Amino acid sequence: MREKFFEEIATQRISASLGAAVASLVLAAVPALAATTAADRAVPHYDHIIVIVEENKGYATVLDRGYAPHIADLAKRYGTATQMYAEVHPSEANYVAILGGDTFGIHDDDAWYCKPQTIDPFCKGSTGPGYVAHLIDAPNLAAQLRARGLAWRAYLEDIPGPGSLAIVSPETATAPAALYAAKHTGFTNFASVHADPDLARELVGFDAWRADVAGNALPAFALVVPNQCNEMHGVDSPKSPAGCAKGDEDLVRRGDVVVGDLIGAIQSSAAWTTPGVNTAIVITWDEDGKADRVPEAAQACCVVDGHNPGGGHIPTIVITNHGPDGFADPTPYDHYSLLRTIEDALGLDGHVGHADDPAIVPMAPLFGPVK
Repeated sequence: MREKFFEEIATQRISASLGAAVASLVLAAVPALAATTAADRAVPHYDHIIVIVEENKGYATVLDRGYAPHIADLAKRYGTATQMYAEVHPSEANYVAILGGDTFGIHDDDAWYCKPQTIDPFCKGSTGPGYVAHLIDAPNLAAQLRARGLAWRAYLEDIPGPGSLAIVSPETATAPAALYAAKHTGFTNFASVHADPDLARELVGFDAWRADVAGNALPAFALVVPNQCNEMHGVDSPKSPAGCAKGDEDLVRRGDVVVGDLIGAIQSSAAWTTPGVNTAIVITWDEDGKADRVPEAAQACCVVDGHNPGGGHIPTIVITNHGPDGFADPTPYDHYSLLRTIEDALGLDGHVGHADDPAIVPMAPLFGPVK
């Protein structure tokens, strides 16, 4: 009866705003309700969860080598997951995993429209064995949020325009190509997102980010991805600004400053300072970098299979406006743990994909209040 009730409520909400055809697609992407555990119930309710994703740097590079003093200070002052792991190499499938609870067999950075045998510059691996379609019709966080009547936005620096499905941003007179890259978006890999009539309000640039932070208009869930010069990925081009070269420690320092600015803006906003409003910021990475891969060291935890062989040991910092201070959590976590925590904290129905796996536990110690 409880499942039937929520299904009827979700149908009413979705049909009113999208029409029956799109409602059917979204409902198909919402998981069945599952029993919650004591660990799930230990995650308090949050009004806003903001996830900032950085690129291609492991735990030691960010937190142990002195290249990222702002982030290292945040880790010491707030909370850090000391045994957090990515799912796979390279980048794209990890963003998909955070939002959909699976890598869906993706093992490359090809475009969302790629299918087996797609001959296209952005589908480089499509003729290889085991290649899968990159547009996924499966449960995902965006569909869960919509079914619950909650808003989400992806704030993507240098996206070509609101709602853009472009694979990369173009070169301009003053900037290199691919400052924005869809492989670092995640949402564009899901069919239900493509069908969303609000897409132009959900895939937006940093102008919208600044306006929403200043105007107390942040959604329930926000994904924040700086451009490839500012997220520690790097762009090798004559037009790249200083500190953007791949593999350079200056790239980490540049990203560290950008993260510090993003955090400072949030912590000065009403979403952070208003009594009774719970807000959490997560800084995480898609995968580690080659400099951090130690032979024989663990590359994964929690859920490991042929699709998810591991993406390395990554830093993850959790900053809440009411939670633990200076807490280092040694529990093994991965991207699916983060997804499960988001679902719990926002009161969503069920857990998608591997986020519902018995091996996955929510990051309750990092999100909970000080006892």
